[in-house]
Amino acid sequence: MFFQWLKRYMPRGLYTRALIILILPILSLQLLVSVVFIQRHFEGVTRQMTAAVAIDLRYLRDLADAAPNPTTAIASVNAVARQLELAVSWPPTFPNIGNDRLRFDLTGRTVAARLREGVPQISAVSMSDRHRVTVWIATEQGPMSVDISRTRLSASNPHQLLVIMVVLGAVLTAISYIFLRNQLRPITRMARAAADYGKGRITPYSPGGATEVRAAGMAFLDMRNRLERQTQQRTMMLSGVSHDLRTPLTRLRLGLSLLHDEEAEPLTRDVDEMQRLLDSFLDFARSDAGDEVERVDPAGIVRDLIADFTRIGLAVTLQSGSGPRVTVPLRPAAIRRALDNLVGNALRYGNKAQVAVHVTDRAIRYVVEDDGPSIPPDQHEDAIRPFTRLDVSRNQDKGAGVGLGLAIVVDIARNHGGVLRLSDSETLGGLKAELVIAR
Repeated sequence: MFFQWLKRYMPRGLYTRALIILILPILSLQLLVSVVFIQRHFEGVTRQMTAAVAIDLRYLRDLADAAPNPTTAIASVNAVARQLELAVSWPPTFPNIGNDRLRFDLTGRTVAARLREGVPQISAVSMSDRHRVTVWIATEQGPMSVDISRTRLSASNPHQLLVIMVVLGAVLTAISYIFLRNQLRPITRMARAAADYGKGRITPYSPGGATEVRAAGMAFLDMRNRLERQTQQRTMMLSGVSHDLRTPLTRLRLGLSLLHDEEAEPLTRDVDEMQRLLDSFLDFARSDAGDEVERVDPAGIVRDLIADFTRIGLAVTLQSGSGPRVTVPLRPAAIRRALDNLVGNALRYGNKAQVAVHVTDRAIRYVVEDDGPSIPPDQHEDAIRPFTRLDVSRNQDKGAGVGLGLAIVVDIARNHGGVLRLSDSETLGGLKAELVIAR
């Protein structure tokens, strides 16, 4: 519960999350080492170097205090200062210097404190020059100014460790990312194969990666193979059922043709009804089995369908400008069967139908609208359930159907990773059916 607020800011992709998991520890380690180095090691080295310079300054101060006069003091101090590589001058007064230190001088405070601690007679310390430090010391002969190279007081290359840490961190991150990508690539390939299979496409896939990922890939392949075998077995069984049932129906139809029309008419209607029910059952069970994926024009399927309905005198129109000419991988026979059911239902319960096609980068949307009675929203779930007939609302004076028309469309949509949506038509006032197919 404490980290719920953080989920909104976390990336969604697996690669990005893995990269954050990889980089955060490296950055935290570098920050911790930098703080420890600067505050402890670097300052410790600075204190040691400053203490050594303070010894030289005390020696110069003692020489100046021991001299009998200023002239002797200047001569003796300057001679020793040259050997110690220090520049000594004798100003008339002490300068009034406050916090004379650069803003980003990390060790300036430590240098000034250690110098004052080692040489209490220091009255002022100037660190305005990043390369030199000037101190003023009170002696028996007057003020003494000493210029000291900054390299003698603090380490001059602390950035080298930081640069090495950053460079090594970047190199290690790149190497780790290469190995991490090799481990994540099998997961993304398996996810892509699973998504394609959900859309009705069989994508070649071979398990790889770590043992656990390889086991998951093998389980996915086993599942896909079992589903394919079940689909093939169902198709073969339905083919046999179709052959076995159509043969006796044909014999019945031939036998009824030998009877008088008045006696054979009700029996013929029963045989036709049985034939229609059989065809509906087979269409529902067959779905898109055996239909291969092809790159087709989504709008071309609709144009061919409308041409067939118009040829027999039915009022079906294609919405102007709704069918861009692009090719996408689809099962054309299954899509044609679904649209045939939608348009057939629209014309069965209405006088005219209108079809539109909308193609985007993520989905294909077929919209079928009619001017007949719509379906109440609370009955939409019942309408797409197999073997359910809405006799009260949708089937008034139209004859009872089998209850599989919309169920077949839903099954085809799911096999393509899509969905069927039902709503009221704002254009024609009847039912609006949207068949959405994922790309």
